[in-house]
Amino acid sequence: MTENNSLEKIEGMIAALMQQMKIPGISLTVVQDGKAIYTKGIGARSIKGNLPATPDTLYGIGSVNKSFTCIAILQLAEQEKLKIDDPVSKYIDFKLGKEDKPVLIKHLMSHSSGIPDLGIAAVLIRRHSFPEMELYVPMSSSEDWLMHANAAQGEVFDEPLKRFFYFNGGYALLGLIIEAVSGMKYTEYMDEYILKPLSMKRSTYLREEFEKEDDRMTAYATVKGMVKESIHPFDELIYAAGGLLSSVKEMENYLQMFLNKGTFKGNEILKPESLKTMLEPMIEVPQGVFGKTYYCFGLGKTEDFFGETLYTHGGSTAVSSAFLAFILKQKMGVVVEGNVGATQGELIAQALLASLLGKNPMEEHPTLRLESKLNQLVGSYQSYKGINKIEIVKNGQQLYFKDHEQDCPTFPIIPYTDTKKNYKFWMPAGITKFPCEFRIDSKTGKISFIFERGVYHKIGPLKPKKKEKK
Repeated sequence: MTENNSLEKIEGMIAALMQQMKIPGISLTVVQDGKAIYTKGIGARSIKGNLPATPDTLYGIGSVNKSFTCIAILQLAEQEKLKIDDPVSKYIDFKLGKEDKPVLIKHLMSHSSGIPDLGIAAVLIRRHSFPEMELYVPMSSSEDWLMHANAAQGEVFDEPLKRFFYFNGGYALLGLIIEAVSGMKYTEYMDEYILKPLSMKRSTYLREEFEKEDDRMTAYATVKGMVKESIHPFDELIYAAGGLLSSVKEMENYLQMFLNKGTFKGNEILKPESLKTMLEPMIEVPQGVFGKTYYCFGLGKTEDFFGETLYTHGGSTAVSSAFLAFILKQKMGVVVEGNVGATQGELIAQALLASLLGKNPMEEHPTLRLESKLNQLVGSYQSYKGINKIEIVKNGQQLYFKDHEQDCPTFPIIPYTDTKKNYKFWMPAGITKFPCEFRIDSKTGKISFIFERGVYHKIGPLKPKKKEKK
């Protein structure tokens, strides 16, 4: 089987995900051994006019941009204009933290400052993309942001390197440091020292540049299960944390830079020793599907992805999203982009990489294996002669037990394992775990749900919800 045939087998899964998650359009690329081996657009970059997604479609990549910001900081460190071990307060008016254990630049780069989310992304994304949800928090300049942050001393939860808190505001601060040290606007610096050397000529942070392009996404928001056209959040305070818009075609160049030890077509973006520093784990994050995971500088590191070390980062602006992943040892990487806030890029990227590693993603990827297991259990159930009726519903990767007739709460049904051979689950009740189980008849394929004193037999799919009368 050729690599392309192997990757094309994932297309059915992607199409099903897009329909299930209501994703208008996705673009993706797979790079291996110095070249793109699979690049594709699927669905619509704009529903209006049914314009197709292409490898050149520009999308907002959200927090995938954090690695770009870290590269800029490391470049400035190479030039000895700063040190990543310097206190943040050396360069900008930042007051959070303890005097004896100050927040350093490297703590912001690795979300290890001990400072929790202070809401900068929520405030600005709502302001630009969801104006009906405006919070009226002053956040219209860097001075507003620093005033907001510096008033949050009581929110500092831990000293640096003790706890992982994903802190978007920390990257807004890094953007201000880049400006203070370089004497340039953040966007000008990124364009001059990263985007141009990488031949990412169409990639931009600026609304006016984005709107000049014909092949660009229409941003969509998902609200209460409905997808509606929205507006991408352009804001200077968002740029460093997640403001870049790019295509998977140009992100191929960015991947190639990582896979080629910091260099792209003779242009050294980062020295090899700086790249090594960027990829070193700084703090452990909550365990992922593939075991121990760490945050480095603008990238996550998974130690055992089918025996390989995987570097990743996702991003979402709530109206677009992206995911970047690469395996240095195998010289392979993937970028997935889409025009809603939840494109399932991580799952798609992992499935593509697993396939390249010779695995069957549908059988060997824990998330996909669990997804397949749960989907077959969803439906309407009834006990003997239809006396009692329940529903097993699914939201995300979680099953729920619903008994409308008893007017009881909806309970999550939690599997003991993701393996398809084990259909034993449990439901929480206070500090108690109530065991429950699904049985699948090996001859007829009929499914039964056993819980406490009852046995319920699956009689069909979920019934459509009745529309409320206006």
